[in-house]
Amino acid sequence: MTDPEAVGSLDVDPGGGSPALTHEASNATTKPMAGANRRTGPCYGPSTATPRATDTISPMQPAKPVGGSQVTLVQLMEITDTNLAGIVHGGVIMKLVDTAAGLAAIKHAGGMCVTVSMDQMSFLAPAHVGDTVAVMASVNDVGTTSLEVGVRVESEDLRTGTRTHTSSAYLVFVALDEDGKPRSVAPIVAETDDQRRRQREAKIRRESRLAHRRAIEQERRRI
Repeated sequence: MTDPEAVGSLDVDPGGGSPALTHEASNATTKPMAGANRRTGPCYGPSTATPRATDTISPMQPAKPVGGSQVTLVQLMEITDTNLAGIVHGGVIMKLVDTAAGLAAIKHAGGMCVTVSMDQMSFLAPAHVGDTVAVMASVNDVGTTSLEVGVRVESEDLRTGTRTHTSSAYLVFVALDEDGKPRSVAPIVAETDDQRRRQREAKIRRESRLAHRRAIEQERRRI
């Protein structure tokens, strides 16, 4: 499977629990990318390695556990993040979601990953100015070159300590090699009942995405 459809998600129900790992962008370890003139290269710097031939599908890699790629970002919501009513803009949350999900994808893939789609974004409750927002991302399953990352967002009122599940999202990423082409990623191992459930649900979402794509393509062929 080389299409950029991934299989995985983080729990979106309030009882799903939160990943324990807190990760900062500066700690992300990635493989340098060749070609500083490429649009996908500058953030990773030019590579000194010998350029490879076309090997976008690499040999089977050892499987990695879900817990090894989980990410949590925490940020204080300030006035510039909110509207006139003091409610955090949806776009602010979406940016944090994309950042956390991208870090989780990069950690699992061990290199560059790019967002292909935001499969679903749900806003369940508002976050307010002065709240902290915790954005928790996890890769639950992968395809050959793609990953689906689930994200759970919780806000916390610092005065009372009340935590609220405010948003959930599922994002699809594809891993890229030094030439900016899709490359294979390691399988993922779900180690807990919740992780296995999320993995099963992720497979259902992927099948739904593929069925939707096939239906659209079939309709367009009829025109």
